[in-house]
Amino acid sequence: MVISSPRRANHWRPGAAGVAAALAMLFGVLAMVDRSSGQADARSRHDGDTVTVVATTSVLADFARIVGGDEVEVRGLIRPNVDAHDFDPSPADLEALARADVILANGLGLEPWLDAAVEAAGSRGRVTDTSTGVHLVDLDGDPVSDPDTTTGGVNPHIWLDPRNARVMSATVTEAIAAALTTRPDGATEVRTRGAAYDRQLARLDSELARQLGGLTHRSLVTDHDAFAYFAQRYDLEVVGTVIPSFDTAAEVSAGDLADLADTVERTGTRAVFTEQALQPDDARALARRTGIEVVSGHDGLLGDSLAPAGSPGDTYLTMMRHNATAIARNLR
Repeated sequence: MVISSPRRANHWRPGAAGVAAALAMLFGVLAMVDRSSGQADARSRHDGDTVTVVATTSVLADFARIVGGDEVEVRGLIRPNVDAHDFDPSPADLEALARADVILANGLGLEPWLDAAVEAAGSRGRVTDTSTGVHLVDLDGDPVSDPDTTTGGVNPHIWLDPRNARVMSATVTEAIAAALTTRPDGATEVRTRGAAYDRQLARLDSELARQLGGLTHRSLVTDHDAFAYFAQRYDLEVVGTVIPSFDTAAEVSAGDLADLADTVERTGTRAVFTEQALQPDDARALARRTGIEVVSGHDGLLGDSLAPAGSPGDTYLTMMRHNATAIARNLR
């Protein structure tokens, strides 16, 4: 299946090195204050008994809390319902990084600020790239074997395929278990919880495949290039995106909307799905041109982050079920 868009912008942020340098300069002074004493305090408090985990995304924080249990203290940097593409670490985030034993990253360009933030914080925590070993696609939905040699860039929204989530969760499990240097019993418990959660993810994948397998209409429009993995896994087709990029900071032009409107009318696509963390203004403009249904608000999709605690979609499992239900309901 080809996932196409009428127009695409370069998804890599230009000047990422400049962004990193600016972050290092901005937070360097803050990070240097009491850095050595803070690190010594962190080592004396934990000493391998409890693992302090800092996760860049809310999905990774969810994985860490589930498999880590009482063995971990977890802080997520990008808060639920916050756009991952428009994030700057705060001084409190730098302090958390300075105290971290394990730092969990999505990788694939989703966190261009992370290396500079880790350096500025003086962190000695091990950064774990959870994209290692997952199935990758580029912005056209084509498989990627080596992200370092792909000229078109890699779509970083890997967690939206539960099969990838299983690989990521296993990586998180091993990172936490390996950090329990003085607690082999704790490491065993972490791996036991990791295996149990892997079974839940496998059941989730089968459940969503059944739910979406019988849909007659299988094309949709999304806010941005976040759902390629989800669509590919469940044989859906994203015919276009309102924001012509993986980066939600990209601007939408009148020409972009006109091209997308033509695609919607040509394909007979029934719905445009906005994300809860994004404003639906451009999607509504598309609807006025084409009559397409706009799925937004609480019915909108959860892509870059989980929902806030206590609301539907505040865990990875419930987020994925929410997305599948919203799509199934509006593509019947």
